[in-house]
Amino acid sequence: VMGKAAKSAAGKKKLPSAPLSEKKKKAQKNPLFDKTPRNFRIGGNIQPKRDLSRFVKWPKYIRLQRMKRIMLMRLKMPPAINQFNYSIDKNQASTLLRLLKKYMPETKEAKKQRLMEMAQQKKDGQEVKTKKPQVIKYGLNHVTTLIEEKVAKLVIIAHDVDPIELVCWLPALCRKKDVAYCIIKGKGRLGQLVHKKSASCVALTTVRQEDKSEMETLCNNFKAQFNDNAELRRRWGGGIMGLKSQHIMQRREKAIQIEQAKKLGLSIA
Repeated sequence: VMGKAAKSAAGKKKLPSAPLSEKKKKAQKNPLFDKTPRNFRIGGNIQPKRDLSRFVKWPKYIRLQRMKRIMLMRLKMPPAINQFNYSIDKNQASTLLRLLKKYMPETKEAKKQRLMEMAQQKKDGQEVKTKKPQVIKYGLNHVTTLIEEKVAKLVIIAHDVDPIELVCWLPALCRKKDVAYCIIKGKGRLGQLVHKKSASCVALTTVRQEDKSEMETLCNNFKAQFNDNAELRRRWGGGIMGLKSQHIMQRREKAIQIEQAKKLGLSIA
């Protein structure tokens, strides 16, 4: 018994340290740089700069236009209104505007200058000859009359007219009278062409000889894209719910599927 006790006592000896192990060296601190940990909790340090646009109280007109945008996404939109979401692309718009700029009506200053020159010619006893100018026609009532009389060759409608009820019937009238039309982004862009803040629609009745081929190409393209596009006037819009609502609907559908699977399982058993 004594021998066993001696062995157990001898077995508790300390093992020697590994010969290749190195002692961990403490990282030397630079005395020039002091650690200053910050606390960003309430009552602590000043918060770092970050994008706080989500928490900004925006002006009322911005809030209204955002609410309107979301409402149009949520509600079901009939095809007559939904068609204004499909406008011509950037390349088509630039080509069209380049053509329309050639037929901009004269400014007030240019008109005044022209009348002054005509008056001077009359005063001098000269015969005054005037030609009917080939310019863009604007004004909703005037454009409507031109379409009804089939005088207009191409009608350009803005996509963001407010209220939209002013022009939502205009595409149907153009189709009935077989007048080419297109929808372009921005009533302000049309307004610039006629020296106004904005314009709901403009129309071209005649063009010069050098622009006839370009005009014909545009009319054919727009007729295929808008007038003859039956799908465009049948497509409903809106009905897009928010993320939270989408997740709720997904959970409901999943629960219904589980319930149906349980019922099927019971009937099989």
